[in-house]
Amino acid sequence: MTDVTHPAPSFSTDEAQALALRHFGLDGMASPLDSERDQNFRLAVGDEAWILKIVNASEPDVESAFQTALLDHLARTAPGLAAPRLRKTLGGAVLGEVAGPSGARHALRLVSWLPGQPLAETTRGPALFESLGAMLGRLDRALQGFIHPGALRSFDWDIRRAGDSRSRLHFIRDEADRALLVRFLDRFDTTVAPRLPGLRAQVIHNDANDWNVLVDPDRPDRVSGLIDFGDALHAPLIAEVAVAAAYAMLDVEDPIGAAARLAAGFHAEYPLQEEELDLLFDLVAMRLMISVTMSAARGDRTADNPYLAVSEAPAWRLLRRLDAMKPGFATAILRHACGFDAAPGAKAIIRWIAENRRGFAPVLDKHPATLAKALVPYGDSDHPMTVASAGERPQEAGAWWDAYCTGNGIMLGIGPWGEARSVYTSDIFRSRFIEGTRRDRHLGLDLFMPEGTRVRTPLAAKVKSVEIEKDPLGYGCMVALDHAPEGCPPFTTLWGHLAHETISRLKPGDRLEAGALVGEMGPPAENGGWAPHLHFQISTDPGLAARDILGVGEARYLDVWRELFPDAADLAGIPGEAFKQTGRTRTEIVEARRATLLPNLSISYSEPIKFVRGEGVWLIDERGRAYLDCFNNVCHLGHAHPDVAEAIALQARKLNTNTRYLHDAIVIYAERLTATLPDGLTVASFACSGSEANSLALRMARTATGRDEAIVLDWAYHGTTQELIDLSPYKYKRKGGKGRKPNVFEATIPDAYRAPREWPAEEIAKRFAENVAEKIAEMAGQGRGPGFFIAESIPSVAGQVFLPEGYLQEVYAMVRAAGGVCIADEVQVGFGRVGSHWWAFETQGVAPDIVTMGKPIGNGHPMAAVVTTREVADAFDNGMEYFNTFGGNPVSCAAGLAVLDVIERDGLRDNAAEIGAYLVTRFRQMQARYEVIGDVRGMGLFLGIELVRDRAAKTPATALARRVNDGARARGVLIGTEGPHDNVLKMRPPMIFSRADADHLVDVLDETFRDVLASGG
Repeated sequence: MTDVTHPAPSFSTDEAQALALRHFGLDGMASPLDSERDQNFRLAVGDEAWILKIVNASEPDVESAFQTALLDHLARTAPGLAAPRLRKTLGGAVLGEVAGPSGARHALRLVSWLPGQPLAETTRGPALFESLGAMLGRLDRALQGFIHPGALRSFDWDIRRAGDSRSRLHFIRDEADRALLVRFLDRFDTTVAPRLPGLRAQVIHNDANDWNVLVDPDRPDRVSGLIDFGDALHAPLIAEVAVAAAYAMLDVEDPIGAAARLAAGFHAEYPLQEEELDLLFDLVAMRLMISVTMSAARGDRTADNPYLAVSEAPAWRLLRRLDAMKPGFATAILRHACGFDAAPGAKAIIRWIAENRRGFAPVLDKHPATLAKALVPYGDSDHPMTVASAGERPQEAGAWWDAYCTGNGIMLGIGPWGEARSVYTSDIFRSRFIEGTRRDRHLGLDLFMPEGTRVRTPLAAKVKSVEIEKDPLGYGCMVALDHAPEGCPPFTTLWGHLAHETISRLKPGDRLEAGALVGEMGPPAENGGWAPHLHFQISTDPGLAARDILGVGEARYLDVWRELFPDAADLAGIPGEAFKQTGRTRTEIVEARRATLLPNLSISYSEPIKFVRGEGVWLIDERGRAYLDCFNNVCHLGHAHPDVAEAIALQARKLNTNTRYLHDAIVIYAERLTATLPDGLTVASFACSGSEANSLALRMARTATGRDEAIVLDWAYHGTTQELIDLSPYKYKRKGGKGRKPNVFEATIPDAYRAPREWPAEEIAKRFAENVAEKIAEMAGQGRGPGFFIAESIPSVAGQVFLPEGYLQEVYAMVRAAGGVCIADEVQVGFGRVGSHWWAFETQGVAPDIVTMGKPIGNGHPMAAVVTTREVADAFDNGMEYFNTFGGNPVSCAAGLAVLDVIERDGLRDNAAEIGAYLVTRFRQMQARYEVIGDVRGMGLFLGIELVRDRAAKTPATALARRVNDGARARGVLIGTEGPHDNVLKMRPPMIFSRADADHLVDVLDETFRDVLASGG
């Protein structure tokens, strides 16, 4: 064992010069250098310089031989490494030998002098620490595989022997300092020492202190060399980083930051392993402990040896700072600096939460995404609410927020993750990592709602702890829950600022199902002294106790905290738009529309909504409020369906052209589409909108029959072109319309709800059909006949009117007998929306001559189709080319195919049938409660509720329908109103609508009806 207490050699400079000349043939000027156990001299020989080392007499020969073998290995394997090079003796040996005054033998070694300034004499900074780490990484990579018997020595500076420091604790006179060292030693013995044998080990330098590291004077952020291999030994690789970090961290503003940069530099050259980094914090402390205990043990010898004394006082200061830190947080910083998760599995947890965010139970009784939200102004240090909160005046802060919410229709306040806040004035927010800095970055998600608001776990959980934190501006009552969802590493959630009722209701070990009550938002007296709110936070380190979860962190380490305590917005169901708005404001957009768009381009609602994103059944506005979309039937499969989006993007990257060139997609899609239709409907053509499809259908019908006479249903709507407006009573009979054209014959809308009472139920279809017969007879009386009958299979703008059973059979037979063709407008109701069939006309047991399709066909992509019989198609082929530039292009066909695939794969027709029937049942239960609901009608996910002021008279309740529509919108649900009297609530939700979505819709409607009727209707 190396005896570190044996006195160092004591040769004079003259003697050193004589030794250099006699043994190495160099005649130069010697000057002494500081050293711990050996004696070193700088030898200047002309323009060259060397270091003469007179080795301590106690050093075993094998250790001296080890050092020379090490330097020889580096010279051979890493000639570019800035390390000393050996000079042999005149006799060709690597070591000389001399006897001291006492007769003791000393080995002599001469190595090259490396240029540079000692790190101890430079201004240290992060870049320099990283350069030092890189130098050590290159050195140790070069030493990988090198071994020598002398490397296997027993040595006090071997970090594995840090536990031996206990035997020196009695030299520490201050009781508090001794207790500090005991804490570190206990941790070392229990959690560190048992893991050391499993780490990688090799020969390391082991002493990269400030005097052994050289810096390039011309590039002060770059290490230019490393000297003094006297402490080299075979040890855990991570000890190299720990020793260097122990010195680098001395008296710097941010010691862990210094260690992190050093470790990152080392890792870039010689990758470290996670298990090594997990011990680095403790090993740094152990190196410092060895230093201070050995210094104390040597007593008065330390005072006159600057080499020994250089780090004692700073080491104590650093040890005290490390003792105040949470080792896990320091380790997270070190891990993150080297590219590892801040906590094992952190990124996997974050990824799992993001991927599964749609399936979490809501944390509030009403899903936070559906509530009108605003940011709480804690990010503004001068705001009255911030000032009041920082001054511990929660009632004043709460009063301001309540008034703001009332005046602006806000239901939920949001305190975002990562926000800089000045409210954290208590001493508990002083940084333990960065000297002179406060923690001011919020690491949780705050949800502000009234005192007593219930909060629920989004996932199944086990109660970890329930406790009360009494610090001013602390958490008050807080709960920690452990979660272990399948496919995800375990993690913890923290629930702060709760009411004390939780203490008596929950206890550690309790199991909670997703959606179970966690607690209630507490009053200031119970929640730590805040305006009522929930602090909701995730910890990816499930080993942290609730009190150790960092709720507020340093800005410098926000990237680390983002992994260790990730944003809980996804878990809480808060859309990202709640935190940051982009683009123009609503007012600016309205003004720009007025300036640049047609003035008669309508906008829904008196207070327009700006939507920025769609997701499934939801539309999200620019403030992060999610609206349940029960109206926009264009996105048939739900908004932004990934299969459709991917199909469009993939094909757009490959090819998009027109139908004059051959491509597979158009014929594949035509085959797939026609296969969903009854026999005979076999010829397809494609367009870009429902209006284009209907216009093409009219051309086909007119060409096939040679007639222009049309039979339409009252209040029908078929498109935006003038010829379609002329066939749409909904347009031509209203403001701006020019009335019915002579070639248009308007049949009564077959609304069974409003059929004369005296009509027998079994004859309703026949009686309504008689009106069509009358129109045909009227034509015949004028010497004309019907060219075509066109109708939606379920008239929509007429009020979700479901045709009486058998109606189309009667009408189609009449029209065909008179020489006309029948056109089914399925633009709104096709593609399985009715559930039982692909096409709504099938529910009537008929097959039209021409079918038009649009809206849902591409799930939002602008496309449409017309399918007809071979007979009609052949008649249309009269020599005039039909061409549509974009109709049937490869991208559109890819979108259409994706829609068909998803409908079939996901069983969406069955879903429409099931959920539609469920909704009809729920609506009829509402009808039993509310006299104003005159009729409930629906098939699949095409639904209507007709409102009346008097059930017997069936007087339309137009104003009431408008108020219900607006009330649903205010509560985050989008529906519409239709019908000649605008008194029918119209619902056409996406085909993926779930039972939970249906319940939400019904709950909102129920609440809206109650409120509207309570206020006088």
